[in-house]
Amino acid sequence: MIYCEFKPFSTDTETYTQEIFEEMAGDPFEAMMFKDDANIPAYIWTVNYVIIVKRCSKYITDLSFEKIPRNPVCE
Repeated sequence: MIYCEFKPFSTDTETYTQEIFEEMAGDPFEAMMFKDDANIPAYIWTVNYVIIVKRCSKYITDLSFEKIPRNPVCE
């Protein structure tokens, strides 16, 4: 399901609010997508990036974020 309003989410060590996420990403939030009944988003869109959220561990909730430019400039 895609949400156009930020839905806070948590790991075992950190809680992500819109303000914390935007500061970390360095870009304003636009939308997020959750798969099935997951508590952690799979994708987050910002103005300039698509951010893929990946789980790093099976035993604890630890995340990594991969930023991909939305509109790369080709020269």
